Amino acid sequence: MSFWNKRPARPVRDVAAGSPDPGGAPAGAEAALDSSRILSGDTREDTRSLSVLLDTIARVSASRDLETLLDYVVDSSVQATGAERGFLVLIDKGTGKQVVRVARARDLEGDARPLARESLYSTSVVKRVVEEQHPIRTSVQKDSEELDLGNSVYDLKLRAVMCVPLSTRGGDGAPSGASAGGALPEGALYVDSRAATRDFKAEDLALFHALAQHIAIALENAQLNLHSIERARLERSLEIAAEIQSGLMPKAPPVQEGYDLFGWYRSAEHASGDFYDFVKTREKGIAAVMGDVTGHGVGPALITATAQASLRSYARVLGDPGAVVTMLNSDLSERMDDGMFLTLFVAALGANGVLQVLNAGHTPPLVWRAASQSIETIRADGPAVGLMDDLEYEVGPPLKLEEGDILLAFTDGLVEARHPDVPDRLFDEHGVRAVLSDQGFKAASARETVEAVAAAALEFSGNAREDDITVLAIRKV
Repeated sequence: MSFWNKRPARPVRDVAAGSPDPGGAPAGAEAALDSSRILSGDTREDTRSLSVLLDTIARVSASRDLETLLDYVVDSSVQATGAERGFLVLIDKGTGKQVVRVARARDLEGDARPLARESLYSTSVVKRVVEEQHPIRTSVQKDSEELDLGNSVYDLKLRAVMCVPLSTRGGDGAPSGASAGGALPEGALYVDSRAATRDFKAEDLALFHALAQHIAIALENAQLNLHSIERARLERSLEIAAEIQSGLMPKAPPVQEGYDLFGWYRSAEHASGDFYDFVKTREKGIAAVMGDVTGHGVGPALITATAQASLRSYARVLGDPGAVVTMLNSDLSERMDDGMFLTLFVAALGANGVLQVLNAGHTPPLVWRAASQSIETIRADGPAVGLMDDLEYEVGPPLKLEEGDILLAFTDGLVEARHPDVPDRLFDEHGVRAVLSDQGFKAASARETVEAVAAAALEFSGNAREDDITVLAIRKV
């Protein structure tokens, strides 16, 4: 039975029967699987997807019960994608036959339940995905002439199918496990639906692929020896977390007339509690955002991902940065544990160098004034986000940047960089001011300024990092 378009092979098969083919990704690029595609712009959906993904990371890192973990990830795949059924299929190395390791389904109330392992599914899709190590996402129409469908597909009355290979990826992006000849069993994660209204989206495929990677990690971990399994679980899971979080950061600063923008970050561990972003506003402008959640690791990373997704959505609807942060605070206050909070700095870029700025408990940003060759400090306009759910935030006085002025925002990991030989000596604000003055006097670009400040702090600390470090510059040109 065959179950795909009769067209040349592509790195990612992402087709809808009866619809024009949107074109494939460049070879090796796996563009449809970019983790940033997980974000759809819908706050509720994005928060749910990121929560599922990061919770899976934490479970894979900590779980000792492989069977329960596999059931959980397949259930998450079914529920997160809105599918009806999900299968984890492994290939028997002796016979080459497909063996259903886990079969799960949703009942009418949406709860997960076991499914008989003998249940029919599209074995041809799984075979193709395992052999070529490329995902398939397709919508099926019975009257489609573009797809050559087998009898079982008609019998099952399938409407939509997604299938991705089991694989893990190292820090350099190279595949490991089955695709690299390692210990990982060959197999695939598969979901389908018979609902006439259900079509899997690119965001579903990106999330589904990430979940499949964690199933691969779990299976590979089960085959590692007892003495190395704990470290392997943690390292592989957190590497995936770091890749996902890196994918959520801006790939490049946006082009905004009158401004030169640049941001940079480096985490203390694999996952970071810091983030920066350039979000679109309701007025079609840009707002530069920087946040810092207490702590670092997977827990704070979940909060940063949620905050980042929410800010992208709220900024498009609410024009006032104060209203945006107030809405975010109300949302996060219900989710954050006691003692955890988010410091936040927002700068909405306006015409003629006028900025609307709001500092919610964040490390005070600095402004280099080219005309006077002096540095000003932007003080806080309110407490950190997540401390109290009924706080209302307001923007401070308008900040005017003249030509050559530079606004530099940074997290406390920069000023708290510690000298390796003198533990009580910190890079602190004096170190930041010295580099900013030097770069401002040179009329350096935003990128040159950020890289100079970061390099100075890392050199000062001997490249050691006790906390995440993030730096962002806005230069008026």
